[in-house]
Amino acid sequence: MKKKILIIDDSMPMRYLLEAVLGKEYSVVSAQDGLVAITWLLKGNKADLIITDLQMPNIDGWELLDYLSGSYLYQDTPVVVLSGFYADKINDLSTKYNNVREVLQKPFDPMQLLNKVDYILEKQLSAAAV
Repeated sequence: MKKKILIIDDSMPMRYLLEAVLGKEYSVVSAQDGLVAITWLLKGNKADLIITDLQMPNIDGWELLDYLSGSYLYQDTPVVVLSGFYADKINDLSTKYNNVREVLQKPFDPMQLLNKVDYILEKQLSAAAV
């Protein structure tokens, strides 16, 4: 069974790109903002990995990260952050949020993202097997 990735980005072209790059190896679900993503999660759905933007309407990426890290159910779900913010604004994300495994600045190399996602999910599988 394919691992499930939840993509959260308000840009439809970005969601399509990520679905195209990741959809060959993973089951991909997308949401246009944090509110839609949280609603999806609250319906009992679970993702093996979450990829999120920070700047979005309704519930933004910062609020989403607060929600995930404060939730018993989702605090261990690995998160990859894609952001247009300058590096100095986002460098401390992985220290503030334990579940943030990677931070990539837009524009990014889609193949680099795929490699990082593969690595994170393989590492998660290895840890679960121990």
